[in-house]
Amino acid sequence: MRIAPVPELPEIRLYAAHPASGLWRLTHQEGQAAEPEEEGTEADEYGPEPQPPYWAYAWAGGAVLARYILDRPETVAGLRVLDLGAGSGLVGIAAAKAGASQVIASEIDRNGVAALALNAAANGVTITVVGEDITAAPPPPVDVVVAGDLFYRQDLADRVIPFLDRCLAAGINVLIGDPGRAYLPRSRLRLLAEYQVPDVGEAKDAATKLSGVFSFEREQP
Repeated sequence: MRIAPVPELPEIRLYAAHPASGLWRLTHQEGQAAEPEEEGTEADEYGPEPQPPYWAYAWAGGAVLARYILDRPETVAGLRVLDLGAGSGLVGIAAAKAGASQVIASEIDRNGVAALALNAAANGVTITVVGEDITAAPPPPVDVVVAGDLFYRQDLADRVIPFLDRCLAAGINVLIGDPGRAYLPRSRLRLLAEYQVPDVGEAKDAATKLSGVFSFEREQP
């Protein structure tokens, strides 16, 4: 793994896979980025089977959320933040840098947990890691939940959306970053901002993808 600034986010550095790393072969074939099922993302950590190391890459949804938070620190400053399906910890690190009073990251991949700790230390921030799937439980005592790239697969969306609804019921603000994955609950979203960012595994000079930051809203009767 090499530590390097995240594209479009020079304020943050992450340990990331690269062509010479042992991890690269797990998600690339013949030099091309593998497409996880339904344009998958780091959120695949919630699946029951061992998964490719999604925590070793910056994904578009996480990148736009991190950019949004760094550009608008008042979104999280002084507040308690949960980074749901944290992967590399990119969004949680951005929240900590923007002045969040506490950052919790949920991540069940044990290698992802290790990567989170390394990435947090590399950026000089403190993040509390919860190494289990919390989507079946009540939300923790936080003020803001951030979720990047969690809607590429139907069964995953079916677990995440009820959890986010419980967050709204508890008075927690929910922010979602996504480039338009297959199961994004578009009818529940209010667009806050859009950014051009690279998506996972794309070449350094590849075209960027327009991705959005949304507020997750209560379901209308």
